[in-house]
Amino acid sequence: MKTNSLAIAITFKVLLFSANLACGFQTDINPDIEMICQGIVKCSTSQNPVKYVNIGIIGKGIGTVSRPDGRYSLELNPLYDRDTLMFSCIGYHPFKITVGDFRKLEQHNVFLEKRIIELAEVVVRPGSYRSRTLGHTTRSKSVRAGFKENQLGYEMGVAIKIQKHSFIEKVNINIASTSYDTLFYRLNIYSLAEGSEYENILTFPIYLELPANQLDQTIVLDLSAHSMRVSEDILITLEHIRELGPGHLYFSAGLRGRTHYRKTSQANWESTPVGIGVSVNVLEVK
Repeated sequence: MKTNSLAIAITFKVLLFSANLACGFQTDINPDIEMICQGIVKCSTSQNPVKYVNIGIIGKGIGTVSRPDGRYSLELNPLYDRDTLMFSCIGYHPFKITVGDFRKLEQHNVFLEKRIIELAEVVVRPGSYRSRTLGHTTRSKSVRAGFKENQLGYEMGVAIKIQKHSFIEKVNINIASTSYDTLFYRLNIYSLAEGSEYENILTFPIYLELPANQLDQTIVLDLSAHSMRVSEDILITLEHIRELGPGHLYFSAGLRGRTHYRKTSQANWESTPVGIGVSVNVLEVK
């Protein structure tokens, strides 16, 4: 009889606890569990949504990209409470906050402050220069490397060694194969100068949108009208910024050179000893 009484008592307590939850008496949120933060990234001036914002915990491989309507969703674990969460986008000042402080906020909308971009100085091109192609021009279909998964913020590219002052004329990309009907990626150009911490030198976004049936030829992005002058090594990448569904995109590749990549926004950069087919045409001062 004692055993039965104990069983009945335990059952009663469990039922009472469940009833309390159902009636709303249990309202505390456990700060030690993972939470999904959802919100909209907006411009602090216009209040308009900001699309394709890189969102992630710096150096931890946890991140995403905001959608065209500025909305985002990101799971944040308390294990990273002391790490820094960063929102960054071309044309805006980055927003940084510790994961712990961000998780405590009642709502997770973020407002980015626009950068004040100074008027570009008049660039006089040198009278004596030469045209050069730098990077990897391979069009191989047998050696391939690229995006094998649909991960927002995943980007990869090649480092370009700049020996003299140069003007970027064109970026060339060779695709080996894709399962997507249409491609949509963002081009990024980062400075590799010492202390630059992979700073994106673009002042405006450049998107690549093409149907798959136009990928047999080299994709050429003409940047000559922008007089982009560089004097230090750069990293040119393509970034996966829009949900394209399950699939892959493979570049032509070769066994020379290296490909630099990171699998999501704000993650650390890594490299692999295969060079994907990305090159750049520059005008180099003689």
